[in-house]
Amino acid sequence: MRRKLSSSAEEDNEGSTANHPQPNHDEKKTTFSTAKYDLTRHSDTLDRRKVEKALAPAQLTPSACTPPAKPSSSPKKSEGLPAGQTRDKMLDARARQNLRIRSPWSCSLLTLTTTLSAFSLMLYILHSFATRQLDSKGCDMYYTSSMFYRFADFDTEHTRFASKYSLHLYREIGYDEDYKVKGVPVLFIPGNAGSYKQARSLASETVRHYYNNVQQNKEALSAGATSIDFFSVDFNEDFTAFHGQTLLDQAEYLNDAVSYILSLYHDPRRSQRDPVLPDPSSVILIGHSMGGVAARTMLTMPNYQSNSVNTIITISAPHARSPVSVDSDLVRTYQRINDYWREAYSQKWASDNHLWHVTLISIAGGSLDTTVPSDYASLASLVPSTHGFTVFTSSIPGMWSGADHIQTTWCVQLVRPIARSIFEALDVHRPSQTKTRAERMRVFKRWYLTGIEDTAEKMLLHKEPTTLLTLEDQSNSINPAGKRLVLRTLGKHDKSNAHVLPIPPQGTPGRKKFTFLSNLPLEEVAHGGHLDVLFCSVLPLQPGHSAALFSMNIDLSDGRAGSTRLACENAASDRIALPASYRTSVHPFDKTPPFSYLQYELEDLGDHQFVAIVDKASGATTAWAIAEFSDASESIMSVNTGLWRLVAFGSRLKLPAERPLMTSFEIPALYSSLLAFKLRMGNQVCGENAELFTPLLRQYLSEPHESRYVVNVKEANVSLHGIAPFMPPPLRSQAANHGLSLQFWTDPTCGSSIDVSLMIDVSGSMGKLVIRYRTVFAAFPLLIVALVLRKQFKLYDDSGVFVTFTESMDFCFRTSMPLLFLALTVLGISLAASSTAKSTGWSNWGTNATESAVDYTKNDLLLGSQDPFFWFLGPMFGLLSASFCLMINYAALVVVCLLQMPLRLLSFRPKWRRHDPTKKPSMPAFAATSPKRRIITASVLLLLVSTVVPYQFAYLVACIVQIATCVRAFRHAQENRSAANHNFYNYVHSILILMLCVLPINIPVLVVWIHNLAVHWLTPFSSHHNVLSIMPFILLVETLTSGQMIPRASVRLTYVTNALFFSLAVYAAVYGITFAYLLHHIVNGVAAWLVALHFSGSDLSLSGLTRILDGHDNDGDVKKRP
Repeated sequence: MRRKLSSSAEEDNEGSTANHPQPNHDEKKTTFSTAKYDLTRHSDTLDRRKVEKALAPAQLTPSACTPPAKPSSSPKKSEGLPAGQTRDKMLDARARQNLRIRSPWSCSLLTLTTTLSAFSLMLYILHSFATRQLDSKGCDMYYTSSMFYRFADFDTEHTRFASKYSLHLYREIGYDEDYKVKGVPVLFIPGNAGSYKQARSLASETVRHYYNNVQQNKEALSAGATSIDFFSVDFNEDFTAFHGQTLLDQAEYLNDAVSYILSLYHDPRRSQRDPVLPDPSSVILIGHSMGGVAARTMLTMPNYQSNSVNTIITISAPHARSPVSVDSDLVRTYQRINDYWREAYSQKWASDNHLWHVTLISIAGGSLDTTVPSDYASLASLVPSTHGFTVFTSSIPGMWSGADHIQTTWCVQLVRPIARSIFEALDVHRPSQTKTRAERMRVFKRWYLTGIEDTAEKMLLHKEPTTLLTLEDQSNSINPAGKRLVLRTLGKHDKSNAHVLPIPPQGTPGRKKFTFLSNLPLEEVAHGGHLDVLFCSVLPLQPGHSAALFSMNIDLSDGRAGSTRLACENAASDRIALPASYRTSVHPFDKTPPFSYLQYELEDLGDHQFVAIVDKASGATTAWAIAEFSDASESIMSVNTGLWRLVAFGSRLKLPAERPLMTSFEIPALYSSLLAFKLRMGNQVCGENAELFTPLLRQYLSEPHESRYVVNVKEANVSLHGIAPFMPPPLRSQAANHGLSLQFWTDPTCGSSIDVSLMIDVSGSMGKLVIRYRTVFAAFPLLIVALVLRKQFKLYDDSGVFVTFTESMDFCFRTSMPLLFLALTVLGISLAASSTAKSTGWSNWGTNATESAVDYTKNDLLLGSQDPFFWFLGPMFGLLSASFCLMINYAALVVVCLLQMPLRLLSFRPKWRRHDPTKKPSMPAFAATSPKRRIITASVLLLLVSTVVPYQFAYLVACIVQIATCVRAFRHAQENRSAANHNFYNYVHSILILMLCVLPINIPVLVVWIHNLAVHWLTPFSSHHNVLSIMPFILLVETLTSGQMIPRASVRLTYVTNALFFSLAVYAAVYGITFAYLLHHIVNGVAAWLVALHFSGSDLSLSGLTRILDGHDNDGDVKKRP
């Protein structure tokens, strides 16, 4: 039974055909509004008012690129006309009032206001990211005189990737130009789209440091230091961050390269090493960006040679999480690699741990690195502190600055400590060419960490007394117990002078701590420098015996009898460098000589009785020194203010007038990397005496090791990389999180209090969202588009009108989206509550919890945050995504308008010729092409996908074809203004928006494939040739090219359509960011369902498929093309 259209729809169809001459034969007049009404439909008892209400916007529509036609200037009521005719004109006027609503450009006030508000918020966030909470750049560029030697014999006999990748040896012009190997092998691994030449700065520094310093240092040579052979791999600038198979290929090639490098040292024709020394059995790896991940992947590959790698240093490498999740291979490879490392370090016995000998150091660039979030460089979830750690460049002594992603490869302040730490970790007398794991960790901590950390190892505990200090018994240089020592001018005496502080006895209440600060360096060499800090014990030796036991003798007794002899250890090896802070200081990385700082717990000084500050300056200087013993209760204070209160009201701190040299504030509530604060500090008033130095601030986190210094503090930005979204939990349960800590070094001689305020920086905090949530726009737009399409199909199945994208968006803003945003908020809060319950529940009771109980995927859901404070992020990103979708909608409209203009010019006919019956009618916009041709085209494309091209390429082709379909549908809707034509255009346009939202997920793999073609690597991908991943898209696009409007579905089928789009929306919201690659397959399933709906009116057979593609209905009649 056929359903009858409403009068408005029938009149619309009649009006659309009356303006065009028709052939003089009986042809069934079938349009999209009347086609397939003999199929299963809704009950005819549908509320007529509901249908008419839905059809109201579906009146005649003017050109979307031109303004609507002006109404006739005839009067509202003509004399002599029947009343019914007047009412008809009034109805026509009402219809014309709805023209703007039908236009695809039109937008309701609610949608417009919401979109503009969201767009303004987006601009505000981007502006905050670009202008607020910015770190200063302090890197100096390194200049080299480099040359690279390529190993042409590293060919296909050694690796199957010889035609794609290559291996090079670095040599420095003017120092070492011989291509023979002679030292310890170090291999540099470039990152995503990186060049092998990025190794120049670090390689040049190792060469120059060896020939200028190490070669003349007999002590370093005897300790095992030698020259370094710096190798680098050319990956042809592969895009490793986009493709998992490329990452695996690089790891396989690197293992082949390591085997080849080690074989060079066994060949006398290629090696100049001392034959007495053992041949190297391992290679030190240095990886930049994804090169660091490739280095870790090497140890999981089948061709890995056991113990061939024991030291890995990575720079700006995303270890914890893949930078993008658009490739299934990449996500699975990351999961497999991280699981391998976690499982290895969870073994009870070292013999069961294949990585027990490996040390892994991760160096992050901080906030300046906008390519990869530095949060992802954390090793807390992968490696225990005994085998590795994460450090930020702002913490490295002497650098004290952030660095962007590329700066880390050539920054002078960074490559120097890396090169020196490598030399100090070498031991050429061992086959591994490096010291033991514990010794290597000690070396790396000394070079990369500040030394103020609670876990910092003090060298004083491992040293023997080397200095004999002789003092006169009646000397007045002994400082009273508990009194601070302040030396404002060193060298004012003509001879060396010692100032002695008695060390409080063990067990003294108050948890004493010794601190020392000076603007002079502390020297290890005997008689070197102007200042020594010695920790001494009374030594009852007879005169004349000191020279045989001590390497250094400091006699300040003037040869008088009854002097006291002290056996002392020099503390210079524990010197901590701090940025100099004066009134003229601007940045911590200024070229001003740094301060020298010492800090010891009383327990570290149990074997000593005195601290001697020896002033060896020969004349008056501007140098100064401060030393004291202070109570921990005075120097460490905890700010127990909740996060909500801190954000709402800030915090007011006060440094008292009587304060120690260093004061620390611990703020446990500040642990999130999404929050930024502003710190303001009052003036330091010193009265009569001029201040020795201005306040110095260090803001730091204990895990990861990140410290940021602010000199001459007046106002400072406070933001660190604490707990970040999507980050997995730590590998093992660790100490309680102390949150952010603020350390102040102030002049204690000033005797005035200082006020400190800490307030939330809203703009700076909003800017922090950009780098952490960039990938949200690969998932959340699909959430919005799924809801919009769901509403469009629901209205279409109910009323036969397929509304525009913006109109459906308006419906969603009024109905489903508020409920969705509320659901996202509730889900985020519930996830945070469940995470808190698990972390504090009975499952973690006791000390027998194993690492297998840690859920490393608990932060993969939704927006990756387990903090209920950020409940508003879900609705906010939902609104931003809605605005983003509308921008895509209008951008697509602009493209369609621009592309259809040439078609209008080519098909333009004067008005007097448009209705000339003698002229041949114009070709229809959707002329039926041969079904055989379309089937062959689709088959060829599917064949190419299964053999040569990835399905991402076919998807791009499908998008282009869909754009062409939209252009033709848009042009036809302008020329033949009927509800059927506009239904079809709105349908294909919405499908185009859906496909465009999926396109960014497919583009990265397509870029990798095109790059492989450019480097003549024709090996097809193993995981991107699934025909089923693209067939529904191709069938849907091919069906739409024939002008086939999707038939209205029955009630049961409508439920399926709603369920599919709702499932897509839920998945995009909950899992879309972490597993974005699955969004393509879900949308692919939706496309398969739409194809099934298109074919629902015909027999599911090959002949039925052919007839549908050819545009024939079941009765053999040809449908009128829209």
